[in-house]
Amino acid sequence: MTRDDASDGGDSDDPEHPIDGTAFLKAAALASVPADDLPDLLARAQSDLGPRIDEYRRQYERVAAEPDRETFLVERGHWERLGTRLDLSARERDAVERAHEAALERVGSAEDRREEFDVALEIRTGVVIGTDADDSGTDTGLSESADVDSEDAPPR
Repeated sequence: MTRDDASDGGDSDDPEHPIDGTAFLKAAALASVPADDLPDLLARAQSDLGPRIDEYRRQYERVAAEPDRETFLVERGHWERLGTRLDLSARERDAVERAHEAALERVGSAEDRREEFDVALEIRTGVVIGTDADDSGTDTGLSESADVDSEDAPPR
């Protein structure tokens, strides 16, 4: 996937969260929270999601895998549970969900699968989890053998 130039606070090279510039801008424009708050909200979500990546790999359909992030389709209601866990307001949760869905749409466009992902978003939602090595040097990324085609994922 090609990355956007993201000098807008949604830099895809930002170790705090995996949402790229275009998805960040779209979410910021549509969200009911100040755009300045979005990077912190996305970082909070990433801090919760990152340690759970193996759980997501087992339970959900992974639709894209890149060296620095993996993208999943999850059930509706996922963001409500995560928002409760992180003590996010409804507006904050909505902003984070919009950013993740926008990132999923960008993956779909880049991989010429946009129509497929748009249909999937009618019944599910997206989650993007950053997989860069963390500050302790522990790699949370993919091994070459970990890549799974969506056909191998359990049905949803």
